[in-house]
Amino acid sequence: MSLGYAEKLSYKEDIGTVGMTEIFDSPQTLQEKIEELATIIKHSKHLVAFTGAGISTSCGIPDFRGPKGVWTLQRDGKSIPEASLPFDRATPSFTHMALVELEKAGILKFLISQNVDSLHLRSGIPRDKLSELHGNSFRELCPSCGVEYVRDFEVETIGMKETPRRCSDENCKARLKDTTVKQFVFPDEDALPPKEVNPADKHCRMADVVLCLGTSLQVTPACNLPLRCIRGGGKVVIVNLQPTPKDKKAGLVIHGLVDKVLAGVMQLLNMRIPPYVRVDFLQICFKRLISKDNDQRYVRWALSVGSVHGSRAPLPFVRLVEVLFPENPLLKGAILTKPPFHLTRQMLSRPLKMLVKLNFGDGCRCSCTSIDFPLNFEALKGSIDNDTDGVVQKLRDSALQDPSCGQCEIVERKSLLSTRSEITTYAIVTNVVRHRCSPVVIPSKENGFVRQTYQNIVKRLNERTDGNEASPKRLK
Repeated sequence: MSLGYAEKLSYKEDIGTVGMTEIFDSPQTLQEKIEELATIIKHSKHLVAFTGAGISTSCGIPDFRGPKGVWTLQRDGKSIPEASLPFDRATPSFTHMALVELEKAGILKFLISQNVDSLHLRSGIPRDKLSELHGNSFRELCPSCGVEYVRDFEVETIGMKETPRRCSDENCKARLKDTTVKQFVFPDEDALPPKEVNPADKHCRMADVVLCLGTSLQVTPACNLPLRCIRGGGKVVIVNLQPTPKDKKAGLVIHGLVDKVLAGVMQLLNMRIPPYVRVDFLQICFKRLISKDNDQRYVRWALSVGSVHGSRAPLPFVRLVEVLFPENPLLKGAILTKPPFHLTRQMLSRPLKMLVKLNFGDGCRCSCTSIDFPLNFEALKGSIDNDTDGVVQKLRDSALQDPSCGQCEIVERKSLLSTRSEITTYAIVTNVVRHRCSPVVIPSKENGFVRQTYQNIVKRLNERTDGNEASPKRLK
């Protein structure tokens, strides 16, 4: 599965150093640095995270400058690397979810990302605490009224060009634009969107710690933002497998896998990693049509299964749709294989039970789910308008009890008397991922590698705060 956004990027010769050898700290050094980072985070007053492509490699998304990165392979005359999953089905990594937990705990104050994969938004980071400096391949913007639209499919264009869709505000209807930059290296900061760079600059100046995760810190001018905390007495921490141009100015440099480092830190801070529950949306439109022969005994109807983003928008997580009539074996079902999933039928005008079976594609934890869709041709079902956030939270809670996925709930139903149609919006759980911290293992000079209890490491970490009256509450 190729990465559409990478294929569209402008390749430049002056992209900096690529293909550098990866460096790994020794196990003992790595553990000592993880403990130091946990102490730094514990004492921080205004922690800002600054993330790069390295935090998404464990999600199946190649980076740019690594040994098998996009730009490294292009430099060697090779094709762009394949992703292990469709780009739109990538799942947030351990690091993504650790940042979510740090934000919920009030420790992480702001997050700055150079990535365009939308994984921070999917993971649950609030939009008002996130700057996406280089845009988002799944986000569109209305240039007229400023409304943002986050899609479940990759937007067709990059370079802030017009897309096929328009603003849904009836008083606007302006043509939308993509938000992804076409090249990642700019001559000056003015080339970055002010809405993204201004709060990033503000929080870096306020920060006492800027934690740089999985970034080469070579992309200008974004790479200069973390250093602004130093002017106010702050500290830069870099976690990356390759050396960066900013290493000499950092207070701590860790050469290790970002997920492994964050796993150790979160365990030492006694913080759990929240599960990732993905909820997708679709619409089922049912419309009663005029019968061709005007025979009142029969009714002609049409069923459409499509995206909530518009009739022409893709529905990437649905592979095919089956329409079944379980209580009427004589009625022939249908298999809809190509979007838009559309079915037209004529049958006797009497109530019946219809089952809409959704078969999911790659990247979904469950293979399918079914929606009961009773038909009553005499009257419409009636409108429903539920609290979307409440419905999604209910589904997430139920998904944690039943990890098989497929749970679904109605979010909204619009009954349109003028067209004798109903449009029902469903929320569906399509993936559940649980992340767990790895056991803490440190080396011992006496007997090689031994497992050290969590309590002993926490004790040593707390000892570093003794005598410091300004220290936060001790770890438990």
